Amino acid sequence: MGSSPVVGSNGGGSMDKTHGFRNRWWRVNDIGGGGGLSSTVHYLFVSFLLCSSVGVFYIFYLFNSPNLDYNNSMGCQEDNEGSWGIGVFYGDSPFSLKPIEDMNVWDNKTAAWPVANPILTCASITDSGFPSNFVADPFLYAQGDILYLFFETKNPITMQGDIGVARSINDGATWEQLGVALDEDWHLSHPYVFDYNRQIYMMPDGGEKGDIRLYRAVGFPLQWKLEKIILERPLVDAFIIQHGENYWILGSDPNRGVNGGFEIWYSSTPFGPWTPHKKNPVSGARNGGRPFFYNGNLYRLGHDELVLVFKIEVLTIDSYKEVKVDLGIDKPTKGKNAWNGARSHHLDVQRLRTGQWIAVADGDRTLYGDVTSRRVIGCLLILAAGLLVFFVGLLLGFIKCLFPLTHNIKKRNDALLVWERLKLRLRWNQVSSFLRSKINPNTVVGKFVFTILLIASIAIISFGFGYIYGGNGAEKPYPVNDHFSQFTLLAMTYDARMWNLKMYINHYSRCASVREILVVWNKGKPPDPSEFNSMVPVRIRVEEKNSLNNRFRIDPLIKTKAVLELDDDIMMNCDDLERGFKVWRETPGRLVGFYPRLVTGPPPLKYQPEKHARRHNGYNMILTGAVFIDRQVAFERYWSKEAEPGRKMVDEVFNCEDVLMNFLYANATPSDPSVEYIKPAWAIDTSKFSGVAISGNTQAHYRVRSRCLEKFTELYGGLTDRKVEFRRRKDGWDR
Repeated sequence: MGSSPVVGSNGGGSMDKTHGFRNRWWRVNDIGGGGGLSSTVHYLFVSFLLCSSVGVFYIFYLFNSPNLDYNNSMGCQEDNEGSWGIGVFYGDSPFSLKPIEDMNVWDNKTAAWPVANPILTCASITDSGFPSNFVADPFLYAQGDILYLFFETKNPITMQGDIGVARSINDGATWEQLGVALDEDWHLSHPYVFDYNRQIYMMPDGGEKGDIRLYRAVGFPLQWKLEKIILERPLVDAFIIQHGENYWILGSDPNRGVNGGFEIWYSSTPFGPWTPHKKNPVSGARNGGRPFFYNGNLYRLGHDELVLVFKIEVLTIDSYKEVKVDLGIDKPTKGKNAWNGARSHHLDVQRLRTGQWIAVADGDRTLYGDVTSRRVIGCLLILAAGLLVFFVGLLLGFIKCLFPLTHNIKKRNDALLVWERLKLRLRWNQVSSFLRSKINPNTVVGKFVFTILLIASIAIISFGFGYIYGGNGAEKPYPVNDHFSQFTLLAMTYDARMWNLKMYINHYSRCASVREILVVWNKGKPPDPSEFNSMVPVRIRVEEKNSLNNRFRIDPLIKTKAVLELDDDIMMNCDDLERGFKVWRETPGRLVGFYPRLVTGPPPLKYQPEKHARRHNGYNMILTGAVFIDRQVAFERYWSKEAEPGRKMVDEVFNCEDVLMNFLYANATPSDPSVEYIKPAWAIDTSKFSGVAISGNTQAHYRVRSRCLEKFTELYGGLTDRKVEFRRRKDGWDR
């Protein structure tokens, strides 16, 4: 039954709740049928379930991504201020600084061959028992041969900065975390430490208090006492330096803008009283670290998104002049995959007792506000996917229900309301009919369009959830004992595979831990390294003979202990390489790779694909087309006198160099496993697109390798008793 209006005592008409709702919302099927609402609700409900399922599965995939486990649950939480870390640099002068990985410093304790930046991260601080979201603003202090590093560490519980301290006894190669040196009820950063009258002082940035405070060490390096508030000014990133007859404070007033609030104050002692410079405020970039003297000149460090250096030409009570000069540090080239790929705003450089210069710098792989921007973009993408789903429903005829009228309809009578509904229905039908006539779901073209729209909506919603939950998109390296390292990538190829090689170098040179790419050129005219779009050095080693044995030739120019032998036709993501590198650093005596094989008896032995290993839940070989090795151990084994008969057979059949290496490793490690498998997230064989695969005839290839198995078993012993099971790793990387 229909509802009747209730007439008020004033004689005016009013509507019940149902009729009021009908006046606020129009239904297409009010005239001539009532199935529109139910079909729309059903379509939207099913679409919501499908989209939610896609989102849930995608989130499940994201949170099963190993790289998301890089962060510690107590620290390293996503922070809108960034994901800062600290690196160390060395040079013969402050203007020739190179990162520690370029100095080829090795450390056996941390399996870092060589040690690589960053040397301090939120993870290393958190693992030491002091939860941190990021570390920044590093300052060095030297006592004899011991280096102390003071830095800002953001507490993930209080969400404010504290001052942490670490110690190094090997000139900055490795650091021992000592704890929190200074913790106040307000945010602290920029822990500028200096000597005065045989006392050690710290002048941290506590800008929230609106003053500059000087702390004295009463139990260095962890115990500090407030000595004096020396200046009632809210200067940030300030420092004290003696120059001429005066002590000078240089800092920025954040209330005056980014570069408009740079101020200079001077005094006869660090304790004041302080007099403002006549030119205040001075135009200058915000401080970016400790000033330093070099060749009789005073230099000030500043920053925008990168560290800047200025030569101070005039600093008197009446005048100030500085000019920008080149610092000489190479800019990162690997984007988000580099720990400092997006920005750096602090550098502290000092001279060691050896005469060498050392510097510590902070860096971030993302820009400020990255978390918020990713979440906004993610929500917009999910909204776009919802609109696309709505559009598909419109084309299919499922959306024909709710459509808002203007809000000014309360005084219209029923006849006028029916007329308005009818006009809107006619317009709606015209639009729907026009769209369906152009994109008919019953035609081949229509089905194709709807398939594309469906795929697009799934892709967009996946990207949306990825932006919200998937992190900053970096494929980061994995630390071992809180330290990082690098490896050399080696590919063996020839002139017919240049297409593969160019794509290969362009992709892998962006991986965080790749230091150099070595191309073993077996045949044809070698390319010029400048032909490649590479973020790391590329070296071409031209061979006199076209031999697969060249893959393992001893090369004294390789600077890293780890070499990743990776065929130029294999494409994987950088995270797979980083996981494999981490596992190899934990077990450097093994062949750690991505393609397992299982050799089973009794004779005659038969070479079989990976599915055979899966079927028997185990492997005893790792193909060296994608394997991490200790270049010194592996190459010397391969070119030993014992391996000479095996190398000879490799040349005869132009095959089996990887099989030979597995036999040599198994023979040298009779008790422990000689191989370790890591499952890649995905892998593509690009040779199938270029048509230049070396082993194109699979059956013939397998027959040759079966002969090799028989021969190498005769020479070096068998592999059948060396089976390693899948899924034995706790991290699940070998599933």
